[in-house]
Amino acid sequence: MKLLTAAPSPFGRKVMVLLHETGQLDAVEVQLVAASPVATPADLAAANPMGKIPALIREGGPALYDSRVICRFLDAQTGGALYPEVRIWDTLTLEATADGIMDAAVLIVYEGRMRPEAMRYAPWIEAQWAKVDRSLDALEARWMSHLAGSLDMGQIAVACALSYLDFRHAERDWRAARPQLAAWHGVFSKRASMEATRPD
Repeated sequence: MKLLTAAPSPFGRKVMVLLHETGQLDAVEVQLVAASPVATPADLAAANPMGKIPALIREGGPALYDSRVICRFLDAQTGGALYPEVRIWDTLTLEATADGIMDAAVLIVYEGRMRPEAMRYAPWIEAQWAKVDRSLDALEARWMSHLAGSLDMGQIAVACALSYLDFRHAERDWRAARPQLAAWHGVFSKRASMEATRPD
């Protein structure tokens, strides 16, 4: 199998952390690609018609895309421990919350990089950050017991989302009003899988 991804992508990082945690690094060739909303490499477009990363190219089947699909597939290869049936709906909801944080945070980056300065719309940027804020508040208020439990994909996704905020939006200081979430992230970030996938 071949994974098309980019080191700064929080969605790609989710997959890479899973590969580390499940011992599948040797089973997947990682190919770094440079993609943006206005420039899609041909090999990525062939794997994912939407031109988004990550995409997983398989032998004997169509490529898989969307990080949630790829993570669920790869986890199933090793028994499905990161999507435990006993708490599957909580795990999936937590992963979706993390992915929503990533989506909004990436869109803010694109607004600054892709649009000419005169066309950037500050209220739209702040509306995206409001999504991040609400999601972080929900994590602090409702999800700390889950985050403190045994490892699952929801935890990995949240850790990757929070690390992306540090990477691209450090000036927003998401930790200030969320001491429990900040403390949890500080510990989780020290996992070997997180250290090995830290973007430059």
